[in-house]
Amino acid sequence: MSCGTLYLVATPIGNLEDLTFRALRILKEVALVAAEDTRHSRKLFQHYGIKTPLTSYFAHNEAVKGGKLLERLQQGDDVALISDAGTPAISDPGYLLVQRCRQLGITVTMVPGASAVVSALAISGLPTERFIFEGFLPPRSKPRREQFRGLRDETRTTIFYEAPHRIQKSLADLVAELGPERRVVVARELTKLHEELLSGTAEELLERASREKLRGEMVLLVGPVVQQPPHETVREALLRLRQETGQPMRQIVKQVAKEHGLPGSEVYRESLRLKKEAD
Repeated sequence: MSCGTLYLVATPIGNLEDLTFRALRILKEVALVAAEDTRHSRKLFQHYGIKTPLTSYFAHNEAVKGGKLLERLQQGDDVALISDAGTPAISDPGYLLVQRCRQLGITVTMVPGASAVVSALAISGLPTERFIFEGFLPPRSKPRREQFRGLRDETRTTIFYEAPHRIQKSLADLVAELGPERRVVVARELTKLHEELLSGTAEELLERASREKLRGEMVLLVGPVVQQPPHETVREALLRLRQETGQPMRQIVKQVAKEHGLPGSEVYRESLRLKKEAD
């Protein structure tokens, strides 16, 4: 008997219309759906007339329930895994189940859809070429400040999840560690009726959070550090480093390109001009 397939099915993060056609079909066709909170998922099922049996699968029963789901999969049943909202296994239970399926040779496939991380980043107005997702911020101030401290020289947009009752304290810690001028975005209630995007400096958003009680599911995005323009030209930097370090020009070119934020090829051409002049 061949094993079934584990489907990771993304569900809406707010607006119920954001369920894909394929996700709807899979949820109706599988033998069982494992949900983070069955009470929450039943609303989605009722909305779309999905009759598939639901079982709970959350952090505190992950070890025991994961074994039972594996048994169903090994018996040939297809199983879908969903979270309360968005893509399962991303800051939600699911990683261990996927890992065990891979170890046992059980097929795992993705049914993509809504993601709060990607949705918030896309509309934030912050740089999107490079970013990192850090999950939920620590609930206590000391480890939270330590995490923010590590972003002082971060050149990528950083994305967090945060609870509404902690957002003011988190913004205060952010200001303390990264300064009042760091660009910050808070995306709340994404795709819902009261969706709102708060954008500005860390200090401006802290003032806003101090004045009014922000509610709803939140994504906190921290902009990258603003690179200060170098005080010397590429030519000057090449000459200085050649004199100070004695390193091969290949390594010097790489360092100067990084410091000036330029393509290595451009800096390399300047190094060839210097070499030609010296000859």
